[in-house]
Amino acid sequence: MTTFEDSGLRPELLRAIQEMGFIRPMPVQAEVIPLVLSDDRDIVALAQTGTGKTAAFGLPLIHHVDEDEAYPQVLILCPTRELCMQVSGDLTDYSRYVKGVRVAAIYGGASIENQVRELKRGVQIIVATPGRMNDMIRRRKVDFSGVHTLVLDEADEMLNMGFQDELNSILEEMPDPRRTLLFSATMSSEVSQIASKYLKKAINITIGEKNAGGENIRHFYYVTKAHDRYFALKRVVDSFPEIYGIIFCRTREETKDVAQKLMKDGYSADALHGDLAQAQRDYAMQRFRGKAVQMLVATDVAARGLDVDDLTHVINYNLPDELEIYTHRSGRTGRAGKSGISVAIVLSRDIHKIAMIERKIKKKFERKSIPNGREVCEKQLFHMINIMEKVEVDEEAIDDFLPVIYKKLSWMTKEDVIKRFVSTEFNRFVDYYRDAPDLNVKETERRYDDRDAGPRKKPKYRDEAPSYERRGRSGDREQQDSRRGRSEGRGGRIEEFSKPAQKRRYADDIEYDTFRMNLGSIDGMNPLRLIIMMKETTRVHKIKIGRVTIGKNDTIFEVDADYRDLVLDVFRDFSADGKPVKVKLSGGKR
Repeated sequence: MTTFEDSGLRPELLRAIQEMGFIRPMPVQAEVIPLVLSDDRDIVALAQTGTGKTAAFGLPLIHHVDEDEAYPQVLILCPTRELCMQVSGDLTDYSRYVKGVRVAAIYGGASIENQVRELKRGVQIIVATPGRMNDMIRRRKVDFSGVHTLVLDEADEMLNMGFQDELNSILEEMPDPRRTLLFSATMSSEVSQIASKYLKKAINITIGEKNAGGENIRHFYYVTKAHDRYFALKRVVDSFPEIYGIIFCRTREETKDVAQKLMKDGYSADALHGDLAQAQRDYAMQRFRGKAVQMLVATDVAARGLDVDDLTHVINYNLPDELEIYTHRSGRTGRAGKSGISVAIVLSRDIHKIAMIERKIKKKFERKSIPNGREVCEKQLFHMINIMEKVEVDEEAIDDFLPVIYKKLSWMTKEDVIKRFVSTEFNRFVDYYRDAPDLNVKETERRYDDRDAGPRKKPKYRDEAPSYERRGRSGDREQQDSRRGRSEGRGGRIEEFSKPAQKRRYADDIEYDTFRMNLGSIDGMNPLRLIIMMKETTRVHKIKIGRVTIGKNDTIFEVDADYRDLVLDVFRDFSADGKPVKVKLSGGKR
């Protein structure tokens, strides 16, 4: 299939996509569309985000829909509200000339009653998040008996977000026979398990190499010290004057801090994190998509489903703990055949992670020097001159003003005018970067010269390690031990609670935060119940739990500090046996 006209798609669809500017099919579209149109087998397609997957499955599925029958025929599952809305919007655009086709978006955070009414009016295609779809199933508000195709979009993201149980429940409800199309950026062991269990004799399509990074993305890294990280970020941003990108931070506190600093320093930036109300989140994303904001500072969780075209850069303020997360981050740039740059700002102790990522994505990183003051000023100066050169002059509008301007500036030479023009916009950069220090860490400096960075952590990357090692070496043993009344002690040790207190070893160097919960022994709280509650609410089965002390009316427990924000967030509106559960950071232990 070299053109969309060759595909055999309905004329109404061809008309719609031509008006949308679709010219030639992208690789995943060229592979998938003919198969969905002419073959009824299941498909597993591996392709990076932004490669045109929505059109790849959306166009042929609309082609096959019977618009005269107003019952669900296609179910598409997406990991997030934002992606759900985007996919349903795209399908609505594709089907604008196919009379009678209705698409419903079913997601959390919106009125379920309105969504139920929409389903009752009759739809052929449902685009849904797993959580809200399960709500509809439990309420018996949806009939899947007529569904002939199920699509799992960004399956790896759905599983990373902890939707394994919800997916299993939905898949069990699907009629048989049916066709299943699974799209994913990476092929993790969890995705493989879903594919082997629910797909039959699937056709496998890989666009690019499996688990590899995008072809049009260059990967840079800069090495600095912990206390210079923000200043290194500013240098990197200033050296790319036309940057339009996302800066990824590890926690919401860090996200707020970086965004506030950037805005205070005069940059066009905004923040996206879990503390924002949905209306605030939508407003921030609307401004970013409309390019009213040049840089969005975000956590991985908050940015899920955020699909923005034309990003020039993705900046990793911290490298993520999981390789797949880096792949998803970097895949947000360099889309639709355009080029992009993925930047990592790392401490010397993290350089080993770069080599591991390189082996996985089969791409080389370029180590770059953090620009000095002069280099930044040159970049900004030439950017300003380029803008001036490209300005379109409206002669008619300014003609009446020119005689007064010429007279006012007649005492200056051409060189004076240029110098003053440049200085008007450029002086702040010159002043700021005058005598700017070198922020680079030299190769000869001590590798772990990051004493101000807090406790060092045991590397979480395990190149080619077994899956239980990638989960923190506890794996299924953790669940088996917890069933026998054990809890994971600090340092990854499993300790019997029946034993007397003993000195604990902190061998894994994990930093823990201490929390207090308003449930105690009188509420039936015990270590096993706490472990199960933490894993079910956070949906992070590898979460590290340290020491636990059960009191009569409350419980004090430790959790890996990396998950501090997540723990506080998931228990914000949580109840157990009808009692509101309150969890807050605790200043100390009993």
